[in-house]
Amino acid sequence: MNTTKEKVQSLLNQLPDDCSIEDIQYHLYVIEKVSRGLKAADIEGAITQEEVEERLSKWLIK
Repeated sequence: MNTTKEKVQSLLNQLPDDCSIEDIQYHLYVIEKVSRGLKAADIEGAITQEEVEERLSKWLIK
């Protein structure tokens, strides 16, 4: 498992040299949100695509 510092270094290596601080902050934000979501899914479980479609069906226009 990579350390946080290693993950940030990897991100910085992937971004273009002319990226802004805001670009870096955005990418770090997305990485953190995805990581938290995956951890929550592991702990709390996830629902199937069919369950999602059923729950959202009342808002979707057919």
